[in-house]
Amino acid sequence: MNQIASEGPLRDDSLEPEELRDEDVAELSEVDPDPAQISYSGTDFDVEGLVRRHDRGDIVVPSFGNDDPSIETAGFQRRFVWRRPQMDRFIESLLLGYPIPGIFLVQQQDRRYLVLDGQQRIRTLSAFYNGIFGGREFALQNVAPRFRDLTYKALGPELRRTLDNTFIQATVVKTDGTRDSLDAVYQIFERLNSGGTQLTPHEIRVALYAGRFIEFLTKLNETPSWRALYGPMSPRLRDQEIVLRFIALYISPGNYHRPLKKYLNDFVGAHRNLEDLPVDVLTSRFERATELILEKAGRSALRARGSQLNAALTEALLVGIARRLDVGTEPTPAAIKRQIHTLLEEPGLEQVIARATADEESVRTRLALATTVFSRI
Repeated sequence: MNQIASEGPLRDDSLEPEELRDEDVAELSEVDPDPAQISYSGTDFDVEGLVRRHDRGDIVVPSFGNDDPSIETAGFQRRFVWRRPQMDRFIESLLLGYPIPGIFLVQQQDRRYLVLDGQQRIRTLSAFYNGIFGGREFALQNVAPRFRDLTYKALGPELRRTLDNTFIQATVVKTDGTRDSLDAVYQIFERLNSGGTQLTPHEIRVALYAGRFIEFLTKLNETPSWRALYGPMSPRLRDQEIVLRFIALYISPGNYHRPLKKYLNDFVGAHRNLEDLPVDVLTSRFERATELILEKAGRSALRARGSQLNAALTEALLVGIARRLDVGTEPTPAAIKRQIHTLLEEPGLEQVIARATADEESVRTRLALATTVFSRI
């Protein structure tokens, strides 16, 4: 018989490694049956020109989660992760005339370029040209003796020309801000998303679809009762994705299709500026559902067994309780706790919250079970 895990010390879901979880890898790896097309072109930038464009804002390295409405794909990059040895050796490679990888840029309608891939290289170049990194003078250290202690200003004429006139290849993709265009950019970024600290599917989504919906999602994720249930904010935005899954499956469960990432992308894209969304109802349902779970059932209700929150179970509970609230009468927290136990004892639930959770049949089954169980209150 299934039981809710007993209350006690629980692992905070925020204390998670930077590496992707198995479920993240599975979601990223799921094939889109109809990937979008996109136009792109190749061009070369000399290093001096690349730095100049970056420093005046014509080439932008967006910050992760940035909600700048003028940036159509705001927020791609997580953070600067290169260490000084990597930075120094990159500059040394250019001074030696070694070949280096190209960069990927997104050209917006305003003609600015956004860095899709290559932020480490561009920021390293900008820091070296400006002579400062991390508040200190940027002088080469982890390099051959003849280059050691050199700053950009201290380069001799020949070395300076070598660096300034080196060309870096760029692949430029274009977006007009439409859903199809952003979906294509998503596909490209997903394929570039390897090595270092990879982004989760939702991190890429937040980067691409910045707007009023993402603002609303961020605010809803701060709901006190939800924070008490989930724990501290997830640095990988896993808590925010669960809130999105609740909203999408509450509003349009009939449109659900695999892969999950595309279903969620399509939903956010369709409502990017909160078009046709009952914001007040969504806020009320989410806040009250999490309050009802928290008061009697507590944190363990979302975890079934063990310490890690079960996303499939959580979305089913939230949708089921929200639909019960649609009736207009208020169930008691004690009744909610009782029905959560009843739901966990339902035949077939374990299969649809433990494996193959993104299958259409699994999603339909767990939502139907939760809706039926809470409708009995």
